[in-house]
Amino acid sequence: MNQPEPIRLAEKFALFSELWRPKTVAEANGQQMRLVKLKGVFPWHHHESEDEIFLVWRGRLQVEFRDHAVELDPGDVLVVPRGVEHRTAAEETAEVILIEPASTRNTGNVTDADFTAPADARI
Repeated sequence: MNQPEPIRLAEKFALFSELWRPKTVAEANGQQMRLVKLKGVFPWHHHESEDEIFLVWRGRLQVEFRDHAVELDPGDVLVVPRGVEHRTAAEETAEVILIEPASTRNTGNVTDADFTAPADARI
């Protein structure tokens, strides 16, 4: 059996600069931890069957809903329940950790040439 090794998040974030393309760094019990860098505004979407957990590592993230917005700073966590329409926005580059089922597509019910990420990106 392989010995577990720590995942150094700062090192993993330093390995990529691509925006809006989550990279899987860990998996357990059907859930994935994905790292993503965000800047600008993401399309409106929802996830029919999955809740999403957003944990801000660096920067500032806004999660917008049709009737309000939530501001997240480093260390803040927000759970977006399945079926709730939302989009994310960041004025400056934000580094965010996502925790969600492995089957979750980053754009949910929307397919977008600029934003829909490959499902198997790992780092």
